[in-house]
Amino acid sequence: MASKKFWEFKAKTDKKGELLIYGDIADSTWWGDEVTPKQFKEELDALGDITELDVYINSSGGDVFAGQAIYSMLKRHNAKVTVYIDGLAASIASVIAMAGDKIIMPKGSMLMIHNGMIGLLGYFNASKLRKYADEIEKITDSVIVPAYERSGKTTDEIKELLDAETWLSAEEAVEMGFADEIEEGKALAASRSGTVMTINGLDVDISKFQRVPSKFLNLVKPPPREPPAEEPKADEPKNETEKEKLLISIDLI
Repeated sequence: MASKKFWEFKAKTDKKGELLIYGDIADSTWWGDEVTPKQFKEELDALGDITELDVYINSSGGDVFAGQAIYSMLKRHNAKVTVYIDGLAASIASVIAMAGDKIIMPKGSMLMIHNGMIGLLGYFNASKLRKYADEIEKITDSVIVPAYERSGKTTDEIKELLDAETWLSAEEAVEMGFADEIEEGKALAASRSGTVMTINGLDVDISKFQRVPSKFLNLVKPPPREPPAEEPKADEPKNETEKEKLLISIDLI
């Protein structure tokens, strides 16, 4: 499995747990290999008989098979799941967010949905590529679309949003049913260097997305401009020495 996990479980009390999902959702061993999902489930089960689970997400997405497995595990869990989107929940991370019984987004946070995709490196014949395509379509139809149905939208409406790579602000997500509440008091820190945006410590390469809206880019506030220094008027002395000379000349008149 990957050398560094993208998730972290914490026991807050004997009845309340916490899950942090920060960064890219990886890796490919979630599909065709039970090692990684088994570890995730073991850590979830180790929280015990909890009744509440707070999930904090700040992720631009990643492996669709990993996201599908996490969504299913959270959805099946007996605890009340409250999801907080700490900046960005994009792609498969937004599917995981839909496992929440309640989804809370602070002002400035974003949620992005699009069709399932897969990135491949290497050489593949048509049969192998067709197999991957079939798996993605199955997950889109059986997991991704049903997950977004919590919004109350029809399958056709959801597929239109997926085709368009739809980005939603906190206000839009609540209005459209993809989130339940706006968290007023939490501020987001955002900066940008080239095609990389940093949102609450998460680096997001925006070049991998097709339709990044200006409302997302505008999360980065330009540094405040220093007011220009006032130039002294032509008939005003520029410093104390010139003031003294002016007083002397006045005395001599």
